[in-house]
Amino acid sequence: MAGHSKWANIQHRKGRQDARRGKIFTKLIKEITVAAKGGGGDPGFNPRLRLAVDRAKAENMPADNIERAIKRGTGELEGVSYEECRYEGYGVGGAAVMVDCLTDNKTRTVADVRYAFSKHGGNLGTDGCVAFMFKHCGQLLFAPGNDEARLVDAAIEAGAEDVVTNDDGSIEILTAPNDFGAVKDTLERAGFKPELAEITMKPMSEAELSSDDAAKMQRLLDALEELDDVQSVYTSAVFSD
Repeated sequence: MAGHSKWANIQHRKGRQDARRGKIFTKLIKEITVAAKGGGGDPGFNPRLRLAVDRAKAENMPADNIERAIKRGTGELEGVSYEECRYEGYGVGGAAVMVDCLTDNKTRTVADVRYAFSKHGGNLGTDGCVAFMFKHCGQLLFAPGNDEARLVDAAIEAGAEDVVTNDDGSIEILTAPNDFGAVKDTLERAGFKPELAEITMKPMSEAELSSDDAAKMQRLLDALEELDDVQSVYTSAVFSD
């Protein structure tokens, strides 16, 4: 896709996420718990936990909720044990889809994911069938109107891997996953606040959908994101203006 609708797609995605705020706390608590279990309860030494805690604070999650989730992860409090799993498949128009889940019952989760794919015109594939189409990276997106030259210089100096200026004037900064926090902090100290900042699976190429295909694909993405065990959905699909 040419960059002309990049900003519109990001705003569209953020709007749909905002509409599902009731599920955000549940997803973040799961992520904090698993991050603490895997890397310890100190965000200063656990980048995944730090990112999850930062996201929770941005959503105004009470500090007590965050602390309890960390303690469940480190074993200081009893709680459900979650397992990470990823499912891959194809949506409308052959667009690639990856679904990351945290679950206490993989049998239930795969059945729910498979049903969502089949009901909305997609197909659940085998492990690895689309993963090669995505890059694991940090992504920071800045709105049109930023001082491009100064932002690019700051990003390069901070250690960013790549800077992409889209046709609509938005600017993407890409980092290695482990460098994401440091680059984000450096840019914010320089006065640049990203509209979107996350560690993600970025599609290496994009499948532009329009009209009926776009609507069908959106229904599939919505159905997947509504599942209780789903944490994140990544896709190569983008929607034309």
